[in-house]
Amino acid sequence: MNLREQYENYEKNFLCTVGTSATDPEYTRRKEQEEKCQFRTDFQRDRDRILHSKAFRRLKHKTQVFLSPEGDHYRTRLTHTLEVSQIARTIARCMRLNEDLTEAIALGHDLGHTPFGHCGEAVLNELSPEGFRHYLHSVRIAEVIEGLNLTYAVKNGIECHTNRIADTPEGNIVRLADTIAYINHDIEDAVRADILTENDLPAECTEILGNSKSERITTLVQSVIENGYESIDFQPEIRKAHDELKKFMYDNVYLTDKARQRNKKAENLIRNLYFYFAENVNEMPVEYLHIMEKSGKERAVCDYIAGMTDQYAVTVYSEIFIPKSWK
Repeated sequence: MNLREQYENYEKNFLCTVGTSATDPEYTRRKEQEEKCQFRTDFQRDRDRILHSKAFRRLKHKTQVFLSPEGDHYRTRLTHTLEVSQIARTIARCMRLNEDLTEAIALGHDLGHTPFGHCGEAVLNELSPEGFRHYLHSVRIAEVIEGLNLTYAVKNGIECHTNRIADTPEGNIVRLADTIAYINHDIEDAVRADILTENDLPAECTEILGNSKSERITTLVQSVIENGYESIDFQPEIRKAHDELKKFMYDNVYLTDKARQRNKKAENLIRNLYFYFAENVNEMPVEYLHIMEKSGKERAVCDYIAGMTDQYAVTVYSEIFIPKSWK
């Protein structure tokens, strides 16, 4: 056996039987068949393809929660992705599930996010005739725009990471790791931004989950592991506290009047760019003109804008709409 076959044999004998074996043809199938790698399993190859993609690199300049924050300690979409990956891998390892599959899904789950986070996503969903959901666009980026030819299990986990049950336990782990990461890390960023303090958090939540980021993450991770394989979820009491804390964050951070006012500027920027390029398609890069030939103008414009980083979107907007001084 070569090294890949040896490792697949190890997984088959070691991983929990409800996990997805790297040799399972149902989950490792690709849209286009490929010759197997002699060193890496299919899920390891998917992880590497995502990690080396252009879309993954752009995540470092995309908003997580706070638009254009001053300071280097606020999360970006990339740091959020890495934190989700680590939390998900910890759970998968403890449950003896496929860690490589889990990591690949986690690293790819937010490839499709727009500039300016969810407010950018909302505008494109409003304007695009096909609608826009970042989790579906993440799969589109991997398959259509970057041509990564990922396995079914990875694509399914990415597509289901927001609000659907995945076909694999690894996909469902990433869905939980995503919410564990963003709620607790957004609390830390909100405290840093003087939007709230740790003492503002609901006591009925912190008494169960913990009084610090580390304690809360540990409690939530432990709850998933101890809840078992039958339903990949938090235990009921922990689920209730988690949902209440999540609601608190929406009411006090994500959907406040200050946040809405700040997001309005970003929404107007995205909207104006969409209308402009819909009328001036030839000003888009050539690869998006090729997409337009296959999928139509609206799809190409949506793909172009969704792929922008925050700063690139601001730069393009300024070049188009902001008058330049006379020389």
